[in-house]
Amino acid sequence: MTNTVRVSVLGASGSIGVSALDVIASGGQGSPEFSVIALTANRNVEALAAAARRARAEIAVVADEACYGELKSALAGSGVEVAAGDAAIAEAGARKADVVVAGIVGIAGLAATLSAVRQGASIALANKESMVCAGKLLREEARQSGARLLPIDSEHNAIFQVLDRPERVEKLILTASGGPFRSASLQEMAAATPEKACAHPNWNMGAKISVDSATMMNKGLELIEAAYLFDVPESRIDVLIHPQSIIHSLVAYDDGSVLAQLGLPDMRTPISYALSWPRRMPLPGLERLDLAKIGRLDFLPPDAKRFPALTLARGAVFAGGGAPIVLNGANEVAVAAFLQRRIGFLTISEVAGQVLEEYLGHATARAEPAKFDDVYAIDRWARARTVEMLNLAA
Repeated sequence: MTNTVRVSVLGASGSIGVSALDVIASGGQGSPEFSVIALTANRNVEALAAAARRARAEIAVVADEACYGELKSALAGSGVEVAAGDAAIAEAGARKADVVVAGIVGIAGLAATLSAVRQGASIALANKESMVCAGKLLREEARQSGARLLPIDSEHNAIFQVLDRPERVEKLILTASGGPFRSASLQEMAAATPEKACAHPNWNMGAKISVDSATMMNKGLELIEAAYLFDVPESRIDVLIHPQSIIHSLVAYDDGSVLAQLGLPDMRTPISYALSWPRRMPLPGLERLDLAKIGRLDFLPPDAKRFPALTLARGAVFAGGGAPIVLNGANEVAVAAFLQRRIGFLTISEVAGQVLEEYLGHATARAEPAKFDDVYAIDRWARARTVEMLNLAA
């Protein structure tokens, strides 16, 4: 590739952002030339400033306005423009780029992802909550602007790589490691601490997504994302526990063929595919898959009793309307409370289910959000109701 690829990374200090910047810096011969436009972070000024200097970014943006002075001082003399605040994060997504890595966790990433979609960039999408909460609206925005949604969650990226005949697909199969509690009893899960929930056996991820993996809500949200991203009903999306995390997902076709994408659990592979799409780029420093060394690949069905989040997600996407937004919002509040040690581990899915059930009792619950303001309004209701149920207001 001869043309320079202009890249912005939203969420540059998180695990996805760090991996994306590593890919940008370490591509081998035959890789595209990258020019970094915008880098953003929530409030990790030290990491953001260091990344902006290394990547020679045009602008660095911190979401917390109180951190503006610190970031400005850290980047003094670097030539990197500095900004702060939620509006500045959204504006960073709107800066002209060829590829925007959407790596901000939670619905907080929706505004910047939407800005990037509207300017017609290819969206390297790790912010699954944007698709969960506003999948149909984002797809329509992408259709109008010409933006491409390129998933970098390992499961959706795997499907994207082998989905060459969508009209012949019988089902999609998402794999899940099972997280740190794959073999744990309900009693052990009830006593789980944030440290144990965040100790993922295969992947190095941030706290929120690690807890989601432990409850398997992450796989539930990925199921919803897959339904919207690939336009497939939830009844044709299966989930399999695959402890080794080598097969990242599979696509079953109507001729009996099942195609899978394999690789070691390293996010740099799907990120590199999105950054260089429709080509591939070499990653010379990446460990290669050795199936003989691994020796075996295991699969088993998920346990709905210990991991009710999967059933909740299926119910939410089947109901449609605002249900996925409610499930996501309630889960985000509950996970934050668990990480603060204010609720137990099993309460996360329990309260998310209660809030979802209450919402589905509303007459307008199944009405599709007509605009993004509707998405935010439903999200605010879900969060407020979860806080009330958990008595977290004090």
